[in-house]
Amino acid sequence: MTDAAKLRALMASSPFHDFLGLELLDLDPAGPSVTLGAKWRPGFERELGSKQWHGGVLAAVIDIAGAYAAFAKTGRGLPTVDLRIDYMRPAIDTDLRAEAKALRTGRTLGTVDVALRDKNGAIVAAGRGTYFTQTVSA
Repeated sequence: MTDAAKLRALMASSPFHDFLGLELLDLDPAGPSVTLGAKWRPGFERELGSKQWHGGVLAAVIDIAGAYAAFAKTGRGLPTVDLRIDYMRPAIDTDLRAEAKALRTGRTLGTVDVALRDKNGAIVAAGRGTYFTQTVSA
């Protein structure tokens, strides 16, 4: 099974990721990096009729993209330890691209930067996530 197939299977195993309708657009294990697509829909609105993405949905997309960039390096799903997000501008009536690049994946922690862009390529939010990379046995 390819890395992309493994990641798609991991994405499909999460009801929340399915609810968000995330799509794997690119996976570069050498980066390691990942790009996800998120399509606009009214259920994501901050306020009825505004067509503006809710910040919580943006945060979720950033977090998931970050975890998957770390996955590109480790080959397994990873829990979030910390997440910081800066909102740059409203995302209104637009599909989004989350571009995540792992900066470092050590024995215990990994750090990932994520740029969330609108359909014109403008950054609407940026995030940095820390993910727990240590293998834990049950």
